[in-house]
Amino acid sequence: MMDAMASLPYSDAVATPHDDDFDEWARWFKCLADPTRLRILHHVAGLDAPIAVGRIVDALSLTQSNVSHHLRVLAEQQFVALEADGVRTLVSANPLCMTELPQAADAIMHQTR
Repeated sequence: MMDAMASLPYSDAVATPHDDDFDEWARWFKCLADPTRLRILHHVAGLDAPIAVGRIVDALSLTQSNVSHHLRVLAEQQFVALEADGVRTLVSANPLCMTELPQAADAIMHQTR
């Protein structure tokens, strides 16, 4: 996720994104096009510390396999980080998403912040 945003020149003026940027952004938006993934990301992003997968299952009333599947998809696009902690997995939101995703939307829509 972070590759396309690492060199974005959008703070002063709107530049034309590269084709690779559009490809990466499409993967991001495709990943977020699922309401369950949005619910999971919303829950995790609102926390101050990593959370165990089992606590996400309980909080959102989803099955373990469903949450695990969606977390893998979110992790592939680097929206979340997964960290083994003994027999459990801890999940945390990627803080760079807070700036990079809005920057991508701005670039797509020819906006500056």
